[in-house]
Amino acid sequence: MNNHQTTLYRLASGSLIALILLCISWEMWLAPYKHGGSIWVIKVLPLLFPLRGILQKNIYTMQWSSMFIMFYFIEGVVRAMSDADSLSRLLAGIEIFLSVVFFLSTIYYVRPFKKIAKAAKKKAEEQANQSKPIT
Repeated sequence: MNNHQTTLYRLASGSLIALILLCISWEMWLAPYKHGGSIWVIKVLPLLFPLRGILQKNIYTMQWSSMFIMFYFIEGVVRAMSDADSLSRLLAGIEIFLSVVFFLSTIYYVRPFKKIAKAAKKKAEEQANQSKPIT
């Protein structure tokens, strides 16, 4: 793995972990809906599903989680536009930033692997076509 890929991987895993920590602290202490913590902290649970695969550099996990993270982007946009509390709007902006960083870093991390897979598939199809007997 080259230096660029390492940077993208670190950005992806770091932004996911930061998003998990942000959501927990947001809903428990910083700006919860109710004083003393909010049940909305459960929004962190879906973020835990891809964590293991991301930390293991699983390409398939990076692919599906890059689409899945858009739910957090949408939530951030909605809360940035609608929450009355200025701290909550700031936290929503951070959520937007972290979800965009995760999305872009996973997309660009997976890109070379997809090119390799596409080339291998094309080569396999060509070999299969050449080995067919002519009737």
